[in-house]
Amino acid sequence: MPLLLRCRLPGKKIAADLRALGIPVERHLAEKATAAVAGVLMPWFATVLLAIVGEGLPLLVPAWGSVVVSAVLFLAPDLSLRQRADRYRAEVRHALSMFLDLTVVALSGGAGVEQALTAAAAAGHGPAFTAFRRALSQAELTRTPPWEPLGELGERLGVPELSELAATTALAGQEGARVKASLTSKAATLRAHLLAEAEAEAASATERMSLPVVVLSAGFLLFIGYPALAHALSGL
Repeated sequence: MPLLLRCRLPGKKIAADLRALGIPVERHLAEKATAAVAGVLMPWFATVLLAIVGEGLPLLVPAWGSVVVSAVLFLAPDLSLRQRADRYRAEVRHALSMFLDLTVVALSGGAGVEQALTAAAAAGHGPAFTAFRRALSQAELTRTPPWEPLGELGERLGVPELSELAATTALAGQEGARVKASLTSKAATLRAHLLAEAEAEAASATERMSLPVVVLSAGFLLFIGYPALAHALSGL
């Protein structure tokens, strides 16, 4: 792990994903190092087992196998981390949309800005709403405006919508009407973005589903046409 740190690992993107998930850098690098060492040993272990049963392999095979398997397992934690971070950011965006709607409802009921934000965060469940509640609790303990910890949370999680919300709320100030109009507009914009992403993901899934059908159709045509082609070529 110290060697990986001296090699300037992890990169900026991986470090951002680690901050978003709250995973220590040392833990992630330890997982990568352990996976790499396991990748080095696995081909040699398989070679020893084959040698015991009488199936010897050239030394070049486990040597190259160690390099390939070690490289794959070394990168596997990064790929898993990226998927987890993307899922978490998507969850935060969806939770933020609900959080904004609940805040607007509380403001319409006559609550103040801080009270509306606190009530909206308390009404939700899940890791995203837990993060919102922690940010608001930090603002209450430090006696700072609630949008400052929310903006810091957006930067740490890599969710620009949350940072934009904090900046917009800060510009609106403490006036409930202005904050309500700002949050309503931001909620509508965020819902439009989420809807566009859902439609793009659905279109991509549809395209992926059509690929197996094309492959099956091509195989079926080949299965039908090959006997006729073979018969015609044998007749020549």
